[in-house]
Amino acid sequence: MASAKLLVNSDLQNDRKRATFDVEKLTNFIDGGAEKTSRRRYIQNTAVNDHAALKLKPWAFRTREENYEAVVRKQVQVARRSKELGLNNQEISIYEETFQSHESNRIGPRNGMFPPTIEKQGTTEQKKKFLPLIQNMTLLGCYAQTEMGHGTFVRGLESTATYDPKTKEFILNTPTITSMKFWPGSLGKTSNVCVFLAQLYTQGKCHGIHTFVLPLRDIDTHESLPGIEVGDIGPKFGFKENDNGYLRVNNVRIPRDYMLMRYAKVLEDGTYVKPENSKITYGTLILSRVFLCVVIFVYTDSKSASYLCLDRGPEAQVLDYQTQQTKLFPLLAKSYAFIFVARAVDQTFNRINSQIELGKLDYLAELHALCAGLKAFTTDQAAAGIEVCRMSCGGHGYSDASGLPKIYVSATAMCTVEGENSVMLLQMARFLIKSYNKMKTGHPLKGFVEYLGNKQTARSSMTKNITLQCLQEAYEHRAVRMIEEAAQSLKKHQKLGLTAEDAWNLTSTQLTWAALAHCHAYVVKMFVSMVTTIGLDDNVRAAVTSLCFLYAVDGIHEKLGEFIQDGFFDSAQVDILTNKMVTLLSEIRPNAVAMVDAFDLPDINLDSCLGRYDGNVYQALYDYAKSSPLNENDVLSSFHKYIQPLRKMSNKDGELQAKL
Repeated sequence: MASAKLLVNSDLQNDRKRATFDVEKLTNFIDGGAEKTSRRRYIQNTAVNDHAALKLKPWAFRTREENYEAVVRKQVQVARRSKELGLNNQEISIYEETFQSHESNRIGPRNGMFPPTIEKQGTTEQKKKFLPLIQNMTLLGCYAQTEMGHGTFVRGLESTATYDPKTKEFILNTPTITSMKFWPGSLGKTSNVCVFLAQLYTQGKCHGIHTFVLPLRDIDTHESLPGIEVGDIGPKFGFKENDNGYLRVNNVRIPRDYMLMRYAKVLEDGTYVKPENSKITYGTLILSRVFLCVVIFVYTDSKSASYLCLDRGPEAQVLDYQTQQTKLFPLLAKSYAFIFVARAVDQTFNRINSQIELGKLDYLAELHALCAGLKAFTTDQAAAGIEVCRMSCGGHGYSDASGLPKIYVSATAMCTVEGENSVMLLQMARFLIKSYNKMKTGHPLKGFVEYLGNKQTARSSMTKNITLQCLQEAYEHRAVRMIEEAAQSLKKHQKLGLTAEDAWNLTSTQLTWAALAHCHAYVVKMFVSMVTTIGLDDNVRAAVTSLCFLYAVDGIHEKLGEFIQDGFFDSAQVDILTNKMVTLLSEIRPNAVAMVDAFDLPDINLDSCLGRYDGNVYQALYDYAKSSPLNENDVLSSFHKYIQPLRKMSNKDGELQAKL
């Protein structure tokens, strides 16, 4: 597919020269310093060279089995290279993201929630037993939670684990068709062990969901074990390389110490010892949702940027059209907003998680709510944004050559992975309502809900000289009002005699709106906080501040009804915001390409003919088309098998055959 190295497209290069800031300084800021940028580039360049050595054909031209085999091959390479280069976990992620090129399958120590669950819920002895085997890829594991009939609703899982004190074993079962594990990644053909979530029964009582280590396949032969029926669930909307699987378990016995017992325990006689706080067992779910608050938009905008900035003959450059700017520049602003909010969430997670490790669970509910809400907010916006980028690329956006179809299916999957987004928003809403009620009874609030206790003004004081602080106040005002209205609706339903559950259901849509408003306010606040960071280069700050303004102003335009519903903005102020939006588009235009360049993503990471750094998309599209397997032969066998016989049959004497 690769063509001879070409010079950078002149129009794209001219756009880069228009930038008002030093791109390298912005890249350093995103990475956290020049040394980190240098280290990241070294790792990425190594991954690029390693990938080139594989000489794989484009993913879209592979069969499903070939895609699966390619990603297994890549994961083995990731494990080898990690050891050879002495990479830490963060550096392994950098290498893997570049080397895998958006292929989702992870095996062994890199498989999602499997290792973290054992690390966080296993005893010291269990971690010593299992983790070394995971690290050397003797144990290839996955996280088996989702069932055919139960996904986000963890408490409703039907799988069972019944303790037998006579043999000191647990008996595991998936007793119904809806209880079979369904969808876990790497379950179908890769994993030889899994973390199995099931209802724990001991001494005749059910103690709810607990986690167990369940062997699936023989370590040497990889054949499925007795009582285990496991397989691949078949083709899906994308993720061709991933063997999402199903699992049925019939009276499979495992040793007592295969239940992860850092917190909850079952003694040899069957006595159940409950944890100090039952919510601690959901710690790994929270961990995964932190990882899902990743800046997906970074890849989205980079894929389309080069194509949109080309000079197409006598016409104006595509990115000079205001309609294109209105579509794409807000997405560029969201990219940076989500970069900064991801950094803030990561810091919050590390702070609170360190306390949880010490047994201090005071902020566990806050962390869970924050991660659940932002997971839903960011993934919804990412999926919608990718579709905008695809349409902005014209007809070429439909082609797998653009890279957009591949990233689209990845992004849309994130809207349901580790919690369907509506459910995630309701989990945040529950925390917001509790915090609001707590505030109304005179208790001070801390953390990300502290603003609920601040005095809110009835009208915006915004003038033509719009400030970021004024915009932040608008978002907080909207969130407070919507949270308050949802809380009042709940009380109204309960006063009418409805149960708390029925009242919650009748208010659920309003609650999701309130949660979204809160998430939006939080992201704006984090963005504003980041662009006012001390020590940021002045020119970089000016460029990023324009994006911050655009993110906030565009968000108000998208949800204008919610901002003017109580008269917070008047019509004159709406006009000010509209004029500001137009001004910002022109202000950002000279820096648009440079802002995308600052993400510093290698071409292999994007895997796109359109999102190329050199901008030579037409040659790349031609090379991609030529590499199609259908072009290996000038005439395909189907012509001789089907078309030619039909023509001969239609012209019995053979004399009237068309001659072209």
